[in-house]
Amino acid sequence: MLSGFEEGVIREVREAMNTQTGQDGEGPRVYVGPERDHFGAEYADAFIEAVESGGGAVVSDPEEAEAIVWLGSDNSRLPELLHPGVRWVQLPSAGVESWMEERLIDTERIYTSAAGVYSETVAEHALALMLAGARRLHESARATRWEVGWGRSLAGSTVVILGAGGIGRALIRMLEPFGTRTLAVTRSGREVPGATASYAANQIEELWPEGDFFVVAAPATGDTEKMIGARELDAMQSHAWVVNVARGSLVDTDALVEALAEGRIGGATLDVTDPEPLPDGHPLWTEPRALITPHTANPPDALARALAERIEENVSRFKAGEELIAVVDVEAGY
Repeated sequence: MLSGFEEGVIREVREAMNTQTGQDGEGPRVYVGPERDHFGAEYADAFIEAVESGGGAVVSDPEEAEAIVWLGSDNSRLPELLHPGVRWVQLPSAGVESWMEERLIDTERIYTSAAGVYSETVAEHALALMLAGARRLHESARATRWEVGWGRSLAGSTVVILGAGGIGRALIRMLEPFGTRTLAVTRSGREVPGATASYAANQIEELWPEGDFFVVAAPATGDTEKMIGARELDAMQSHAWVVNVARGSLVDTDALVEALAEGRIGGATLDVTDPEPLPDGHPLWTEPRALITPHTANPPDALARALAERIEENVSRFKAGEELIAVVDVEAGY
């Protein structure tokens, strides 16, 4: 269900698109940049082709654009490209917290994120981290002598997914062959397809003693900051694992380091950290119960391919005056 903000912005943008977009039978004018090779030179053409396949016309001058597909390393430059004729901006990231914090998203035009674009690849990475933790592969990989350290089976475990959006739903599908008891948490508590049970965010307290694995996949907002802290870690079972593929800010790093060092939980597998990048010499690097991957859940080829598909779809919708996918809600923060 759309918020009042989303409905208002979409209505205004749709009215503008119906009167301004596609004049003379042409598609919307879209500026792609300023760094088309932001994800690698080999993928630069993919985004151009995506715009054209969606029925848009790529322009080299942002002053001529009705829409912008932002690809750049310095996000603070985006406002320089905006003018009254720009009605829509497609962002390349699923998380928009940094954009919100830096006040780079206004209410004068519609912004769409890449939410849901990378769900399959991130869920795949989360599953790999869960299996590695369950089977203690991180310990075996570091071992220098033949010592047996028994792991546990993922099959039949209870998995709590904190934030059952695109990533969470993709992971639920991947967990089906393992026969897990999967508990899905969303802000509203809506029923999540495939989950054993669904919970609202305000019911989360009863789940900390239940899970064998806690997969953090929620957006980073003021409400989710440090959603796993000392109290939550203390409430977990001693063999429980924390798996974070969302944002490092959702887990209290100091509390996690302490819980791991004292053996109060089974372990943590983290693709994201706070701070990030994780500094040299940080205790998590040498913590035997931790497995770190340096924010690599999205391989460049899969990232570019998935983002291009979203760009094509949204350009097509923009041209037709239809509702765009993953509209950023300024009020909600994502």
